[in-house]
Amino acid sequence: METLPMPLESLSAANGGLDEFRISAPREIVALLKQFQDGSLLLHLNGSNGAMLSTTLWSLDPARGQLSFSADAGAPATQSLVECDEAVAVGYLDSIKVQFDVRGLVLVRGAAGSAIGARMPQELFRFQRRSAFRVRPLPSSSPVARVRHPAIAEMQLALRVIDVSIGGCALFLPDDVPPIQPGSVMNQVQLDLDADTRVLVDLRLQHATVLGAQARGARMGCEFVRLNSEGERALQRFIDQTQKRRRLLSLD
Repeated sequence: METLPMPLESLSAANGGLDEFRISAPREIVALLKQFQDGSLLLHLNGSNGAMLSTTLWSLDPARGQLSFSADAGAPATQSLVECDEAVAVGYLDSIKVQFDVRGLVLVRGAAGSAIGARMPQELFRFQRRSAFRVRPLPSSSPVARVRHPAIAEMQLALRVIDVSIGGCALFLPDDVPPIQPGSVMNQVQLDLDADTRVLVDLRLQHATVLGAQARGARMGCEFVRLNSEGERALQRFIDQTQKRRRLLSLD
């Protein structure tokens, strides 16, 4: 299930203050944002009026204190977001949640396309996703995700599951398969994790990272969009059992 970003006041109360999570050094802020830009990683913009837009960071201009996000000028979500002038941006760098305020939103139209411009944030926050502990399935289970390619309806894929958590999973996409765009949603994906664990869920591709030349493929980081309570329980059992089995194997 999709959730709105937790207000910073609530995060502060839950974590005993925000100072240890706060980043205010301009060089560090630019370095983190650069990771989102270089990897075309998804950022979710949540407007103060309830508008929501999933996008990527298009440009960074630290000297002028400006940045911009990719946007479709004609989309209702874009128009609604710009009307509220400010938003909260949330994205993920593997197991790290990054959250920051975005102010001065304005729609910019150009020959190469449109974008949402904004002021560079003065600070941002990094939170470790403690509840999203990832495990690598045991090789003996040969886990796969059975998915339809979002851009090619007739293409059915069985992708190897690299790791899994209660919030998402990583899949291996071979280099002979057409790439999948970040932000794409894959509906009704069947995760066959082992003989006892089969889960149906929708996945949103957060980012894709090309692995070394010998791997001949890419690692796709995916977020669970809609996971019912039964699927969540099955995943938690699988994660717990995998951890136990790995501990036992390490003792042998």
